[in-house]
Amino acid sequence: MKTEKDTWRSWFTKLVLNNRIIVNLMIVLLCLLIIFVFSKVTWFFKPINDFVDIVGFPVILAGVLFYLFNPVVDWLENKFHVKRVWTIIGLFVVVIALLVLGVVSLIPVIRSQATDFLKNWPDYWNHLTNQLDTWLNDPRFGQFQKEFQKVSDSATSSLSSWVSNAANHTFTSVGGVISSVTKIVVGLITMPFILFYLLKDGHQLPKYLAHFLPTKKRAGFVSILDEVNGKVSGYIRGQLIVAFCVAIMFFVGYLIIGLKFALTLGIAAGILNLIPYLGSFLAMVPSLVLAAFISPWMVVKVLIVFAIEQTIEGRILSPLILGTNLAIHPVTILIVLLASGRMFGVLGVIFGIPVYAVSKVLLTHLFHWYKKQNGGYETPD
Repeated sequence: MKTEKDTWRSWFTKLVLNNRIIVNLMIVLLCLLIIFVFSKVTWFFKPINDFVDIVGFPVILAGVLFYLFNPVVDWLENKFHVKRVWTIIGLFVVVIALLVLGVVSLIPVIRSQATDFLKNWPDYWNHLTNQLDTWLNDPRFGQFQKEFQKVSDSATSSLSSWVSNAANHTFTSVGGVISSVTKIVVGLITMPFILFYLLKDGHQLPKYLAHFLPTKKRAGFVSILDEVNGKVSGYIRGQLIVAFCVAIMFFVGYLIIGLKFALTLGIAAGILNLIPYLGSFLAMVPSLVLAAFISPWMVVKVLIVFAIEQTIEGRILSPLILGTNLAIHPVTILIVLLASGRMFGVLGVIFGIPVYAVSKVLLTHLFHWYKKQNGGYETPD
């Protein structure tokens, strides 16, 4: 004979535990509860945060270089049948030699051009604004004068406020500046050692981590890590190669049209190109301001160089090097860039896309696992 307790348990099982909607809502509620509890014990994670703050920079930098150098190490090892350790050491020697050559030959030129450009920047900008004022004072553009004046005043006010806040922050937090410089120096010193061991043993990491899982789960775990590795390596390696090609194209283009500071502007364009979709347009701002200071015809030349670069990059380089490896819609990329840049600054803009790609892979596999466990997604006969 069933007791009242057994009857209540049976009722609870039928109406709650066997109801997928209620179970899913309970899971969501538990996840939110866990997040809420974690938000109340942030002090517990402070040591972890400090540790990540210290090792984050060298680890991220070593990881980026790992994806760039690892294919070279694999190719040399397979081609010449040299031990991986000696291959890595030889690659390090070549890279160090190239860096020394670059520092000796390029750094003085870049420093001279950058100093000269920044010194004359107020003249370039004033010339551009005066030219725009002249155009807008034309009666044909009278309707736009008030709007342009508002935008100009707002931009000037925002820039002045930003410079003032930056100066105050700099002078009131000298200790913070020294701490940041120390972290960068320590990171640059430790990064080569991390990179060496990543190149030496990184390919064995997935199998090593899989040993901590049950035997039946290891193959799927390694497959997921391989997919994540493919997404990240394809993106990082492709972006670095495309950025280098963009820097070369702008440098050669500016040399051909006779624009000053071609080397510095080309390198800046390559670095800014690491920001997807927006980098090349940002790189055009100083070039156009400088061209406007020279002549209207130089502005046309710069725009032609930009059009040619965008055509080659969009039609040849990006499809050939990057392809459609990430399978992310351009609108999604822009949203991720805006959100990650707002939350994490420059690093968020640079690493937002690969982090999103990795999260997409993990969540996709998690959803497939959930569909198998849930059993409510089968197509009805």
